[in-house]
Amino acid sequence: MERPTSSSRPGGSPTAAWCRISLVTTVTLLTNRLHVTDANPSSFPFFSFPAEYAGLPLIPPYLQPGARRWRHGANFASAGAGALAETFRGSVIDLKTQLSHFKEAENQLRKELGEAKAELTISRGVYMFSIGSNDYMSPFLTNSTILSSYSRSKYAGMVMGNLTTVIKEIYGIGGRKFGFMNLPPLGCLPGMRIIKAEQRGRCLEEASSLAKLHNHALSKLLAKLEHQLTGFKYSLYDFNGNLRHRMNHPRRYGFKAGKVACCGTGRYRGVYSCGGKRIVKEFELCESPGEHLFWDSFHLTERAYEQLAHQMWNGDGIHSSSNLHSLKFFFEGL
Repeated sequence: MERPTSSSRPGGSPTAAWCRISLVTTVTLLTNRLHVTDANPSSFPFFSFPAEYAGLPLIPPYLQPGARRWRHGANFASAGAGALAETFRGSVIDLKTQLSHFKEAENQLRKELGEAKAELTISRGVYMFSIGSNDYMSPFLTNSTILSSYSRSKYAGMVMGNLTTVIKEIYGIGGRKFGFMNLPPLGCLPGMRIIKAEQRGRCLEEASSLAKLHNHALSKLLAKLEHQLTGFKYSLYDFNGNLRHRMNHPRRYGFKAGKVACCGTGRYRGVYSCGGKRIVKEFELCESPGEHLFWDSFHLTERAYEQLAHQMWNGDGIHSSSNLHSLKFFFEGL
């Protein structure tokens, strides 16, 4: 899948050190890539706004030819990927492979800067994660039978297990500041509402319940790591709650439509046909995208992303067990 349209928001002056790492499932933080292969509403341009707020340029993907200078950060994202290697296998770079790319960059950084300066740079880094949506959505979008092989809690445990391993490895290398967002109500996205026609547009609760299970486990995990790992700090943005509020009360946030997408076809414009380049060619396009919360079947409009990113940056809507850190706090003084 590809996102048909977007707009990049380049930031201002650069900062002094390579200290922003993006280990995420989508082309998000610090990237100017406009086309993604993703069905995740936390995708670009959500993290482009915090990059702008931090005064950073948008950083190209790690694997882009010639993109091997990391003064402002590195982006290891792969659109559509998940924590599990099985998620959209063959079309994406899974989280553990992204970690191996990070280690390559770390080794190169140590060669270029020397051990002492590299250690300082790595410890000052802000490590951003947006992971999990594709793991829970792909079984419904691909007619996979994997959910019949595991209990819901076992499957969520597999996702969380892989995420935990990656977090601990980055911490072991020297990372200390981590940014997370929980998962949205997946079953209520326009493209998920239409999967089961007999539900007549109601939310696909099987998907939303998986997201809820994941979010509970994520909150517990981060609180546990905060107590176990010396110096571990994190920001956890309640993407689920803040998006749900806008879906149910769009006019409070300046939108007219909280459930119907701007571009697509069918009920809720949930058929992923925007742009006319997929199996279904027909699509409708609204006149004012800024009046819609959703751009297409799975992605938000830029206005919606900006509202949510502003909250995440400033610490509004932050969900955390004890120390409430905003992204802005992590970038101050760098």
